[in-house]
Amino acid sequence: MHNYFKPLSELLAEYDRALAYTEDLWRDLDPDEVLWRPHENSSAIGWHLGHQAHVAHFMVRNLTAAEPSPDPELDGIMDSANPEQFRGTLPTIDRLRSFRKTVAERVHDRVGAIAAGNVAATDQLTVVAGHMLTAIINHEYQHDQWIAEVRSQSLGHYLPEDPGSESLCRVDGYLLLNPLR
Repeated sequence: MHNYFKPLSELLAEYDRALAYTEDLWRDLDPDEVLWRPHENSSAIGWHLGHQAHVAHFMVRNLTAAEPSPDPELDGIMDSANPEQFRGTLPTIDRLRSFRKTVAERVHDRVGAIAAGNVAATDQLTVVAGHMLTAIINHEYQHDQWIAEVRSQSLGHYLPEDPGSESLCRVDGYLLLNPLR
């Protein structure tokens, strides 16, 4: 089989790097800053954090494994298809952290099972998982850009250094994983 991507283990390491960068963007913020909305039609940092995990879960669920939601009550809140005013109240910081952690563990478990060949159609799912992980990573960084802008421009906090990876570049200001590097 032709490899279109880095090995899944390397893509998982890039996923962890993206998650660590996201954590760097919000770990020192006060809960009020995480839940604050810059204006009426704008989402809070906390929404972006939940949305990043929500999308990762749905990609894994829809592309590789039919898993139930780790927190069904958050599905409507974190779905960007729902207009801002209909999303509901954001969860607590602890619940956001737990949700993100659970989703990350599920991503690792499912991709790890694919990489180990513990699934049917291993070659096909390996290709799917490579595309899926790349999309999940790039989606994480897409929302990190917004979080970074609010963090620095609206809240006045410093920005952490970009993650160190030869596989990352910036396109239109956004960090982006190039899976061929």
